[in-house]
Amino acid sequence: MAYCTEDIVSRSQWGAQDPTGKETMKTPVKIVFIHHTAGGRTTSKEKGMEITRGIQGFHKEERKWADIGYNFLVNEGGHVFEGRGWSLVGAHTKGMECSFCCVLYHGETLTSTSQIPRAVKAVLDMIQLGIDTGKISKDYKVYGHRDVGATGCPGKYLYDIIKKWDKYSTEKPSK
Repeated sequence: MAYCTEDIVSRSQWGAQDPTGKETMKTPVKIVFIHHTAGGRTTSKEKGMEITRGIQGFHKEERKWADIGYNFLVNEGGHVFEGRGWSLVGAHTKGMECSFCCVLYHGETLTSTSQIPRAVKAVLDMIQLGIDTGKISKDYKVYGHRDVGATGCPGKYLYDIIKKWDKYSTEKPSK
C-alpha cells in the first residue's frame, strides 16, 4: 500500500521557512532522480524534522536557492518530509529541474548497508503515490544523480539498489 498524503510530514509540521521564489513544475513528471545528502542519519521523525530544517537553511543561506532544493526527503526510518512538494521545480539536478521530481535520502554518503530498507520502501511508496495522483507518469524512469553529473550521489550502496529497479534507465535523460 502506498503512502497517503497524511503520512507525509508537511512543511508546516517540520518548520519550513517560506521560499523566496517558486516555479511550477509540469506534471506528470517522467523522471525521478534519487539523491543523498550529508547532514546526519536518523530513524526518528523528530530528528528528521531537525535535519530537514538544517538542509533548508544550508540550501537557502549557502547555496542561495529559493528554498530547500528537493521535492521530498526520506530518512532511514522511512519518514517522508515535504520539500518543494509535487508541483514545484526543485534545484536538485542542475539543468534538469523543470521536468523531474526528486526524492532525497537523509544520511551520510550511503556507501554501506544501514537501516535504509524502510527508506527504500518509502521512496517506492511515494513513487506509487505520485503515479496514483497523476504527479508521476506511469512510464517514468529512475536515475541516480550521478547519471547526469560528476558526483558519487546517491552513494554506491543506494545506487546499486536503484539500478535493480524495473524503472531504472541507462539512457541519458533529456530535459
